[in-house]
Amino acid sequence: MKDEKKYLFDDPKNIQRVLYIFYTCCALLVILDFVIHRHVIHSWEKLWAFYPLYGFVGCVILVFVATWMRSFLMRDEDYYEKVDMNNLDEKNQQKLTKKITSKTGEHHVDD
Repeated sequence: MKDEKKYLFDDPKNIQRVLYIFYTCCALLVILDFVIHRHVIHSWEKLWAFYPLYGFVGCVILVFVATWMRSFLMRDEDYYEKVDMNNLDEKNQQKLTKKITSKTGEHHVDD
């Protein structure tokens, strides 16, 4: 156990430091939102925290769309390995059956 390599985020103090830096950057950006003049084109861009809310809503919508698309894009685990045995001739059926039923370690490159 003494020979195990220690990584940066194995120590909870380092995780707390990273979170502290992250929260400080977020607070600084919120404060700068009041100070920096933005050149807006549309009136809704003047709203406080418009861009963070816009980004958050965009990400949430993206997750919902991806979840919805998963329902019709998802395939079985063996989708590409499925073969319709009825459409093969007898020689290819025997070859495929032999290949499927062979044990691990019995596979040869030339088969």
